[in-house]
Amino acid sequence: MRIHSSDHSWLLLAILVILLSFSGALSSDDKEKKTKSVDKKKEVTYDGTSLIINGNRELLYSGSIHYPRSTPEMWPNIIKRAKQGGLNTIQTYVFWNVHEPEQGKFNFSGRADLVKFIKLIEKNGMYVTLRLGPFIQAEWTHGGLPYWLREVPGIFFRTDNTPFKEHTERYVKVILDKMKEEKLFASQGGPIILGQIENEYSAVQRAYKEDGLNYIKWASKLVHSMDLGIPWVMCKQNDAPDPMINACNGRHCGDTFPGPNKENKPSLWTENWTTQFRVYGDPPAQRSVEDIAYSVARFFSKNGTHVNYYMYHGGTNFGRTSAHYVTTRYYDDAPLDEYGLEREPKYGHLKHLHNALNLCKKALLWGQPRVEKPSNETEIRYYEQPGTKVCAAFLANNNTESAEKIKFKGKEYIIPHRSISILPDCKTVVYNTGEIISHHTSRNFMKSKKANKNFDFKVFTETVPSKIKGDSYIPVELYGLTKDETDYGWYTTSFKIDDKDLSKKKGGKPTLRIASLGHALHVWLNGEYLGNGHGSHEEKSFVFQKPVSLKEGENHLTMLGVLTGFPDSGSYMEHRYTGPRSVSILGLGSGTLDLTEENKWGNKVGMEGEKLGIHAEEGLKKVKWEKFSGKEPGLTWYQTYFDAPESQSAAAIRMNGMGKGLIWVNGEGVGRYWMSFLSPLGQPTQIEYHIPRSFLKPKKNLLVIFEEEPNVKPELIDFVIINRDTVCSHIGENYTPSVRHWTRKNDQVQAITDDVHLTATLKCSGTKKISEVEFASFGNPNGTCGNFTLGTCNAPVSKKVVEKYCLGKAECVIPVNKSTFQQDKKDSCPKVEKKLAVQVKCGRDKKN
Repeated sequence: MRIHSSDHSWLLLAILVILLSFSGALSSDDKEKKTKSVDKKKEVTYDGTSLIINGNRELLYSGSIHYPRSTPEMWPNIIKRAKQGGLNTIQTYVFWNVHEPEQGKFNFSGRADLVKFIKLIEKNGMYVTLRLGPFIQAEWTHGGLPYWLREVPGIFFRTDNTPFKEHTERYVKVILDKMKEEKLFASQGGPIILGQIENEYSAVQRAYKEDGLNYIKWASKLVHSMDLGIPWVMCKQNDAPDPMINACNGRHCGDTFPGPNKENKPSLWTENWTTQFRVYGDPPAQRSVEDIAYSVARFFSKNGTHVNYYMYHGGTNFGRTSAHYVTTRYYDDAPLDEYGLEREPKYGHLKHLHNALNLCKKALLWGQPRVEKPSNETEIRYYEQPGTKVCAAFLANNNTESAEKIKFKGKEYIIPHRSISILPDCKTVVYNTGEIISHHTSRNFMKSKKANKNFDFKVFTETVPSKIKGDSYIPVELYGLTKDETDYGWYTTSFKIDDKDLSKKKGGKPTLRIASLGHALHVWLNGEYLGNGHGSHEEKSFVFQKPVSLKEGENHLTMLGVLTGFPDSGSYMEHRYTGPRSVSILGLGSGTLDLTEENKWGNKVGMEGEKLGIHAEEGLKKVKWEKFSGKEPGLTWYQTYFDAPESQSAAAIRMNGMGKGLIWVNGEGVGRYWMSFLSPLGQPTQIEYHIPRSFLKPKKNLLVIFEEEPNVKPELIDFVIINRDTVCSHIGENYTPSVRHWTRKNDQVQAITDDVHLTATLKCSGTKKISEVEFASFGNPNGTCGNFTLGTCNAPVSKKVVEKYCLGKAECVIPVNKSTFQQDKKDSCPKVEKKLAVQVKCGRDKKN
C-alpha cells in the first residue's frame, strides 16, 4: 500500500516503529532468507521486443569474456576497455571442471573467482549473462565437464539419465546459490540479468531421441524452479520449452535465425563469432569487422535487441585447459586481443556501431517496423512511432561488388557494396558498416633487452621404459588411462621373433604399423626411437608406419600416447575413445603379427618429472639436472632463469627452435606449444605464448619446458614485449563523418558541432605520443596497416601535412579532403577517388 497524503505522516512513523521492532525479533535464519529473496519489482522480464530491466527496455551490446582465460590482475582493465568499447553487458560461461575438479571439492579462488569477476563487472556499471552449462563446449577441455563425471556408474552425459541429472542439479544449485548469497541477480539489485542452461543442444538432440527432449524440459524446469527473477535462454534450440527463450548462435543471425518460437519472446543473439578459433595446423584466419558490423546492423534492423560478441576477449588456454588440438591462444582476433589490447579497427568500428544504434534506441524499442524493397539488391527497414518525429532507418545494399542508389523519403542515398547505412532520424546517415573511420593498429613483438641474457639451460631426460608390468590384452584407452591428470600415457609389450620370421623377402624390412585414434604418438623399438605421428582436429585418427629392424628372440615395443586435450563437442562424449588401437608387424616370413590382442600390455601414466613436480622451484632438487649439451633426446625437461621483460607491457615467450610440449613460468602453466605442426603455409600456427605479468617476479624467474621431440634448439627461444604502437588510418574522401559528431536531443538527431566534416583520428595508448610519421599518402595507396605502399596517385605534401597535425601529440585529427592535401589546388589525378592512408609510430618521451 502506498500513502500519498502528507496528513498521514504519523501513520508512516508508527508503521516504521512496528517494522523495526519486528525485525529485531527475526531469527538469524529468517534474516538470511530475507537477504536472499528476490524483489518481484526488480525481476527482469521480457516481451516480443526486448528484455525489460527495472521496468525499462534495453538494447544490449554484450561481449564474451571468460574469467579462467585471463588473470584476476587483467580483469579490471579488460572489463574497463569492454565498457569503453560501447558494451553494456559481459557474458561468461561457468566452467564446471574449473570449479569442481574433484568430486565434492569446489574451487572459487584465483582465476576461478567467479564472484570477484562478476562484482568487477558490476562496479563498471555493466550487466552479466551467466551461461551455466553444465556442458559449455567453448573449445575447453571436455566441454567444461569434470573428468570424474565419466567414471560415475551408469552415466550418459546430456540426456535423460538419472546419474547425470543428479550431479548436474547439485552443481547448478551450488553455483546459483552462491550467486544468490552474494546478491548478484538483478532481482536482488545485482548485475546478472540473463541465464543460460545447456548449450547448442540441438546439435546432439536427435542422437538421444525422446530422452533428449525430456532432458531439455527437465533442464528448463530446474532453473526456473529456483525463482531467481531473471529470464533463461537456450541457444540454437528452436524448440526451447516455455518460458525459456530460444536464441541464435552464428555469423549472420539476421538472416539465419527463424526467430523466437513464441511472439512474446525477444530476438536474442548469444554468439556472434568475431573470428574463427584456431587449432594446431591452421593457417591464419580472420573475420572482417565490416562483416561483423553488417551482421549486427542487419539483426537490429529485423527486431533484434541483444547481440553478444563471441569472443570480445578470448584470452589464453593456460596449462592443459584447451580442447583437443586447440591452440593455447584463444580468439586472438577478437576486439580485445589475447593480451587485452584493443585490436583496431575491430574495436573502434564496433564502438561506433553501438553509438549509432543507441541513437536509434527509441525507434527500435517503441516504433512500428516497416520494410521496402526498392530492388533485388537493396532493402529499407525502418521504425516509426506514429504521431511523433521518432524514426530510424537501415538502408541495406546486398550487392557484394558495387554501390547502389536508394531513394528514401524523397532523398537519394549511395550505399557502398554489401553494407548498411544507419539513419537514426530517417534522414541523416551517421554510420555505414563498410566505411571504417576508426584508426587501425598493427601489433609489434619487440625482443626484450632485459629478459634475453645468457640463458644457462640445464636438462633432465625421462627414462623410456622398455617393459612395464601389466596384464591388459589390448592397449588401454588413453582418456581413461590419464584421467585428465596428464597428457601422457605409456604402453609397452614384448614379442618373440624366430629365424623363420626374419627370412629375407622381396620388399625389404618388416613394417611396424600402429593405427591410433589420436592425438599423437611416439614410438621406440628395442630402445631405438623410431619417430612420431599425430592426427589433426579434423581427422584425429592416424597411422604410424615404418620399416623396422627386428632381432631374433625377444623384442620390446614402447609407445607414448599423447593427448592435446579432451573432446569438447558431440553426443555420447562419455564413450569417446582415443589412443593406439591396433598394432601389427607386416612382412614377416610367417605373415602378419597382430600385437593388439595377442600380447599382454603394460601401462604407466605420465612423466616422472610431472609426478615429482619439477616444473616448480620446490621440485627442482628432486632430480639430477645436467648441463645442456646442445643436442638432447626427446622427452627432455629444460630449465633456466630469466629476468622479467622491461616495462609493464604484455609479455610472451617465442618458442622458436622447439618442437612440442608444455611451458611453465614460476610453476604456473603457460600452456601447450606445438611448433613442429606446420600449417599449409609452412609456419607454426602459434609462435608466441602469453606470460601474464602476474606470473613474473622482477628477477630470477624460473622457466621450465617439457619437450617431447629430440634435437631441439632452446637457445633460439626469446622473450618479447607486446605493443600496438603502430597506429594507422585508412579513410576514403567520401566516407560518412564519424558518428561521434551526433547526439539525440528532444527526439531529434543533432550535430554536436556546427561543422560536421570527415576526419582521420590517430591516438596513442597510455602516455605515449606520436614520434614518427612512417607513411602518408592522399591518393590511391595500397596495403594495410604495417605495410602500406604508394599507388599511382599521391599528393606530394601528404607526409608534411600529417607531420604538421600529428608529431609530438598523443592524439591528432586530420581533415580528410582535397583542400588539406592539394594546397596548390592542382589535382594530378582528378578521376581517382582519393583515400588517405597514414601510419605513425607512438613512443614515450625520454623523460617519461
